[in-house]
Amino acid sequence: METQTSNEEAFAQLILASTSPYRRELLGRLQLRFDIAAPDIDESPLSGESGRDCAMRLARLKARAVGSGYAAGLVIGSDQVAECDGRRLDKPGSVERAVEQLSWASGKQAVFNTAVTLFNAATGREQTRVVPTTVRYRRLAAAEIERYLIQETAIDCAGSAKAEGLGISLLEAIECSDPTALIGLPLIALCEMLREENVRIP
Repeated sequence: METQTSNEEAFAQLILASTSPYRRELLGRLQLRFDIAAPDIDESPLSGESGRDCAMRLARLKARAVGSGYAAGLVIGSDQVAECDGRRLDKPGSVERAVEQLSWASGKQAVFNTAVTLFNAATGREQTRVVPTTVRYRRLAAAEIERYLIQETAIDCAGSAKAEGLGISLLEAIECSDPTALIGLPLIALCEMLREENVRIP
């Protein structure tokens, strides 16, 4: 377990139920002290489950799995599921799969459902929100996809396009109420949840 520290504001222990460097960086923007713990859950989708429902279920499972090891504390679980024309856009895991994924998504619109759960381990109270982000891919030439994947590793990114990096050049538009949702943790929704638990932000 690691500890991220910043200000000395006193409140219940905060735990991020994720080892994602992207979620760690995002949560760090709030300048709150938090610990990191890896959730041990099965992330396989259920038969017939929508992307929204899957993201919500996994965010809850992650928060509760980690929260079960604490007598008190606020646990943050989050998950993101992307869909395009009824197909899931998972993390490609290899350059070859990223090429296939970007070629298939070229010219199409995808929805990235990002869920966040805040679980109070002491009281059992749970808050969950899902923030959708609509992403429109440009029509991409094979040479563009090849050049992109040479310059930016995107095999750990759902949809194979890192919007916070060079991946933004592959897109026509992004529509969302919270720009941090696409990166992996919707901070506007999370801040509202934390305030409900009497955490002062800022």
